[in-house]
Amino acid sequence: MSEDHGGAVWIASLVRHFPDLVDELAPAVHGGLRERRDSGPVGGTTAPVRLYVSDAVRDITDGVVELEEAVRERLGLRPVPPASVPVRLRRIAGLLDRIAADPLLAPHVEDETRRMAARCARALGDPEQLVRLPGRCPACDCVSLRALPERAEIRCVNPVCGRLLEAEHS
Repeated sequence: MSEDHGGAVWIASLVRHFPDLVDELAPAVHGGLRERRDSGPVGGTTAPVRLYVSDAVRDITDGVVELEEAVRERLGLRPVPPASVPVRLRRIAGLLDRIAADPLLAPHVEDETRRMAARCARALGDPEQLVRLPGRCPACDCVSLRALPERAEIRCVNPVCGRLLEAEHS
């Protein structure tokens, strides 16, 4: 990951995991049909909606909509039609070169996408999401670089190395 495109990692993570979060909202049928004595079949029960998942979906959806609108406004681009969260994220990703050229917009996009990726991961039950990064660790030359969104760091997960990279860029 280059410093210029820090948001790319978090955007890719959200594109991958947001559909899983939406799937968590759909109540699952447990037990299918069951029968009562002297009666016909009775429909199965559904799991209750988990409000923390619903809140996360709404927060991320609102955040992505607002982020896309802010990015387009800041870059002087015309508004685009409404779209799903993954489509909006891909549109933002397509603007990352232009975003990187703006010293105020680039850190804002990275911070917001990191925050949303962490919220998505927490709602899915991941204690902390690890995002695999392309490239090799500059210390050990292994392909073991991972981003940890909640800590806002990049580190080598090679047990013999463990180098923290993000701190070097701060």
